[in-house]
Amino acid sequence: MAIIPTLPTSQSADSFTHQLLALSLPATADSLQIADACTAFASVLVETDDAETRRALCGRLLDALGQLHSLCDSDLSPYLVKQLLEGEKIDSCAPDCWQNAATQVEYAQALTQAIQGATLSASVEKTLTGLLHDMVWLLAEFVKESSVTQAA
Repeated sequence: MAIIPTLPTSQSADSFTHQLLALSLPATADSLQIADACTAFASVLVETDDAETRRALCGRLLDALGQLHSLCDSDLSPYLVKQLLEGEKIDSCAPDCWQNAATQVEYAQALTQAIQGATLSASVEKTLTGLLHDMVWLLAEFVKESSVTQAA
């Protein structure tokens, strides 16, 4: 079930951004859907120069990260927990010290809040936006990876 709008070739990027900002994440969304929404917000944010739109995207990203954070414990794969408890090596996209999705979400939230505050120099804000983008994509991959290992 896709909840992220798609960008047909006839639509402008501005129209897509407005669709994305208007996107309502259902209360029943699972961690994979929310992770996808987070990556969409981060991807558009990294390409947006307008300050008002950037603040709105940060706000939506913070909301989605909050939803994802609340699902971290309930959606954690029992298979992954068992491997972590047994000390087995897991081939993961995330480093060993980041094997907790909640911690990754909190890092992404802190970066988003720093960017949303609009108190940083332009170069620092651009660099942190890139870091946030990469962090959110890594988080989304980790969430997907956790779901795959659960199904195994």
